[in-house]
Amino acid sequence: MMSPIRVLPSSLREGRWYEYVIRFALGGAATVFTGLISGRYGASIGGLFLALPAIFCASATLIEKHEIRRKREAGFSGERRGQMAAALDSAGAALGSAGMFAFAVVFWLLVERSIAGAFVGASLAWLAVSVAAWYGRRKTRSSRRTAVREKGRPTMPRSRPF
Repeated sequence: MMSPIRVLPSSLREGRWYEYVIRFALGGAATVFTGLISGRYGASIGGLFLALPAIFCASATLIEKHEIRRKREAGFSGERRGQMAAALDSAGAALGSAGMFAFAVVFWLLVERSIAGAFVGASLAWLAVSVAAWYGRRKTRSSRRTAVREKGRPTMPRSRPF
């Protein structure tokens, strides 16, 4: 059974103000970097860097810190849990990048015909690829767990104090 996607606005209170400043600064720096590449090598090359998850670097480290802090408050080390949370964020960024690549390709193919049509088609391609990648990763993980259970090896519980 797949868990539903949820938005938890209360998680915004967990962050400190300077963590949000870091995220916005790194996101802005990635945008400036993309602009500089576009200015130097043209929009086609610069556009390739738009799939760069602008705040990924900051979010991965902040996610790790938050998980470690949560586990330490509960009396556990939290190191492994923090690494696993950051790794999960990395996987999500990779899946999102695949969707952005699909967006770029479809937009590039359709923009000569119609700008509005290119945006609609590219957005649909992004949605389809992102959802398919997420679903495929979810199914792959589920089938690996099932295969491990069938071999009689112990599986890692879903929630473990690290």
